[in-house]
Amino acid sequence: MSAPEPASPTRGQSRSGAAAGQPRSGAATGRASAAAFYDLDGTLIRTNLVHVLAWYAKNDQGLLRSVRSIAATAAGVPLFFATDLYSRKVFNDLFFQWYRGQSYDRLRFLAEELHDKVVRPAIFPGARDLVAQSRRMGLRPVVVTGALEVSIRPLLADLGITEFVANRLEFVDGRATGRLAPPVLAGASKALWMREYAEREGLSLNDSYAYADSMSDLPMLSVVGHPTAANPDLRLRSTARRHDWPVIDLRRRASGPSHEGDPRHR
Repeated sequence: MSAPEPASPTRGQSRSGAAAGQPRSGAATGRASAAAFYDLDGTLIRTNLVHVLAWYAKNDQGLLRSVRSIAATAAGVPLFFATDLYSRKVFNDLFFQWYRGQSYDRLRFLAEELHDKVVRPAIFPGARDLVAQSRRMGLRPVVVTGALEVSIRPLLADLGITEFVANRLEFVDGRATGRLAPPVLAGASKALWMREYAEREGLSLNDSYAYADSMSDLPMLSVVGHPTAANPDLRLRSTARRHDWPVIDLRRRASGPSHEGDPRHR
């Protein structure tokens, strides 16, 4: 797993006055610092694992091989969505088999072009503002994602985020085996990693924020004191409303993201 580089925790400041779902500043009371944890696909960006795989397939070496890769990937899309609804573990076991035989060097080489042509245009309009506000309020931005480490590094550099954890392909003799290297990040394992990270870094989860778009990320939202549903699917939106969590829409930028969970906007 690609764990963040060690960093010195920053001091938090006293909390007051920000709209629901937005990081609020804290007073210099000397309490533990906090983080803003972000899911990636569907939360900060429009793309997902299938878009990334399709890009790699499109750029497969050799025209005939490329055509076959694209056709095979397209045929597999309905199966990907069906298995993801059934079980994220089953999805991972099936999905990452499609990377078998790929070299790390090639995936890394294509990652920059992937970012320039696919990922950067898919960054939600409100994403940069939210990350910037987190920093202004003394929160440490941390990405927690099931996406592949090799494909997201250019995006994280673009957003200025240095702390992250992501899934890694297993490689033998420089070639992907089609399996993920353990531990695999999905669902509850994200929340477990966040707990361990906060303890290691001296961060207060109670004062931390988390942002995610999918019901599968309910564990990572539940582990912090300030969970926020960002561009949520129907199940997560319903759950957020039941628990009175803020709901924000990063897909647009007005004066700021919309906040369904803020009583002032009801």
